[in-house]
Amino acid sequence: MARLLDELPPRAALVEIARDFHARGWMAGTAGNLSAREDDNHFWITASSWPKGRLDELDFLLVRVKDGEVVERVRPENKPSAETAIHRTLYTLFPNARACLHGHSVDACLAADRAKPGARTLRLAPIEMIKGFDVWKQNPKVDLPLFENVLDVSRIAEDIRKRFAKTAPAITALMVRSHGPTVWGASLQEAYNRFEILEFILRYQTNSRR
Repeated sequence: MARLLDELPPRAALVEIARDFHARGWMAGTAGNLSAREDDNHFWITASSWPKGRLDELDFLLVRVKDGEVVERVRPENKPSAETAIHRTLYTLFPNARACLHGHSVDACLAADRAKPGARTLRLAPIEMIKGFDVWKQNPKVDLPLFENVLDVSRIAEDIRKRFAKTAPAITALMVRSHGPTVWGASLQEAYNRFEILEFILRYQTNSRR
């Protein structure tokens, strides 16, 4: 096993992340989706409806950033994840992003659901772990962008595009209410680290309110 995820080819790294997230309860069953750039114009993303704890390197599709067209699929039955539109939006808005990870966890959903109805952000606890997002302030006030969950994922993607096109988020993460967090990074390893950090913070917030 490589010491760092960035030492692996994109699909091999995503397989490792999927199995790790599944084991930790962050990608139960077929839930969640992961992607990583192949190059500046394309990204690999998990196929829809496959158990995330049992993925292999054939369970990914190569998607073009510009128009969302699938340009390569190894297994003919593979369909791109429903959240492909969100990944594509983030890669378009943030060209430096090299990986995008979306999972589901009980703590994340509980933390988001405690926000007021209609709230557009969730204030994160100013604990030490926030430094993992390169926030180097004493008692920082950091807000996690919060989006409403609807069945039409393309609407969520459009909401993300509109908001972030005006104002970039303070950290490379967002939350869809009653759904789960999405985190992106300048490398696979950075995206993985930041997802883990965000989960820690949200778990802290959930436990501190019991």
